[in-house]
Amino acid sequence: MSDNVTEMLRKVRKIEIATRRQVSDAMAGAYRSVFKGQGMDFEEAREYQPGDEIRSIDWNVTARTGKAHVKKYREERELTMMLAVDLSASGAFGSRQQTKRELEAELASVLAFSAAHNGDKVGLALFTSEIELIIPPRKGRRHILRLIREILFFKPKNSGTDIAGALDGINRMLKRKAIVVLLSDFLQGPNGVLPNPAPRANDPVLKALDLTNRRHDLLCVNVFDEREIELPQIGNIVLEDSETGEVVELDTLSEQTLETYKSENKKRIKNFRTGLARIGIDCLNLEAGKPYIVQLRKFFEGRRRA
Repeated sequence: MSDNVTEMLRKVRKIEIATRRQVSDAMAGAYRSVFKGQGMDFEEAREYQPGDEIRSIDWNVTARTGKAHVKKYREERELTMMLAVDLSASGAFGSRQQTKRELEAELASVLAFSAAHNGDKVGLALFTSEIELIIPPRKGRRHILRLIREILFFKPKNSGTDIAGALDGINRMLKRKAIVVLLSDFLQGPNGVLPNPAPRANDPVLKALDLTNRRHDLLCVNVFDEREIELPQIGNIVLEDSETGEVVELDTLSEQTLETYKSENKKRIKNFRTGLARIGIDCLNLEAGKPYIVQLRKFFEGRRRA
């Protein structure tokens, strides 16, 4: 076995061990309480008993047997979760011990094992400026490990980002209502931000998010790195946009430069969150290199109460 394959298996195994510990009964219970089944499945017809709802009478069986029967239902519990993971070049950035892509893989693992704990299927869509890989929803530990491996090691052809296009493809693929989890840093466009400046009602990404949220149960997870918001004072640095190749030189000893960088990025984040709130979409913001499980559980609890 080559060193590359050994290292790949080690990383996948490390994430599996770390995330399966996180998927305790509390985490799995939080998942179950937030994501509901698709409705009710017919189970059987039984004889009418005093107190049964008249509306539940099965008139066909009643006519055939000569005795009143009612329909008995059970909750259709099985769900499908589709993980939509942004593999654009900006995901390779990480100023701590973890890149944004590695955080995406961990989060996907936690969510996938939570879904598996409840008997749900999990699928994967990896996208950049186009959907580059689709793995249909299935069950099982080996399937989940494959999803983690692909998120970590898949080599995309493109470096850019097209969130609207990815969601459109997923909407056309999914025939029934599902849980769609979008994992991205939401850095897109000529200035590397989404939206920029303030989000418009006809913004293509917001429109795609709104449509997906209407068809499915959409959850957005915004992964970010602290250096995308605030820079340290370390002198002259050169920053390169990994998706467009644009290069800019900054003097981080300049208070004005640091303040401008910080304020513009905070404005970008505020505009984005305002746009999502306007169309009623939940977004969880998680920083690479920092613990996230408590924040994730609180987010689920907040959704359940809402």
